[in-house]
Amino acid sequence: METSTKGIGRQSLVIAAAVFMLIAAAIGAGAFGGDSVDELQNGALSAQGSYLAPAGPAFSIWSLIYLGLLAYTVWQALPAQRQDERQQAVGGWIALSMVLNGLWLVTARYLTLWLTVLVIALLLATLARIIVLLGRYPARSLADRLLTDGANGLHFGWVTIATVANTAAWLTQTVPEIGADAPDAWAVAVLVVVLVIGAASAWFTGRLAPALATAWGLSWLAIGRLTGEPESTPTAVTAIIVAVLLVVVGVVAVLRRRRLAGTRDRAPLGR
Repeated sequence: METSTKGIGRQSLVIAAAVFMLIAAAIGAGAFGGDSVDELQNGALSAQGSYLAPAGPAFSIWSLIYLGLLAYTVWQALPAQRQDERQQAVGGWIALSMVLNGLWLVTARYLTLWLTVLVIALLLATLARIIVLLGRYPARSLADRLLTDGANGLHFGWVTIATVANTAAWLTQTVPEIGADAPDAWAVAVLVVVLVIGAASAWFTGRLAPALATAWGLSWLAIGRLTGEPESTPTAVTAIIVAVLLVVVGVVAVLRRRRLAGTRDRAPLGR
């Protein structure tokens, strides 16, 4: 009885977080009036806000992420998931990620730019925790893999590049002299760090979705630097290379994970 009550509580928490996320996202995005997101914070969050800002179409991935999170919310609320060990482990963290997701847009609209950096950093840390936990509790069904791993993997991958862009926008606004003499070099250096972190994440977790989402953002970052302002061919070329490498590492990591899983399944008892 206690376990069932705990499961219902977790399911209700996720539903409440999803509702908050949608309402906060609508308010933050200006659905009820006000500037669009790229006009907030004096344009710092626009595609021209920094050398590391993706072009506008990149943000269409949010539609897929929101759809995935809503589908997950409905699926996890089914009775079959009420006492599921995996959902009990990650449900609270996923709820927190959705709250922080909505809170970021509200912060961007009503508060300061540095607070958006703080919120998105907390969101990234929360999503990283979710990915780690998902690795400890393997999915038992295709629906679980698509809705829990897929939706949260895309969320994590996109927020990785969004955190870079958000931080770069804040630094550009507050301390523009940083990297002013060699902006291309600074941008390339940051992208190399993104590659190291993204590749390590893909390799050790064996997940492709985060790499795909990050690569999507990097691809539009490259387009933004080639076709818009600020223009930077070195940054664009580096972003393309990093995007390709992340996908390659992600694919290899998934194949490696499946091979290791198959080896364990075939291992004789007692070994």
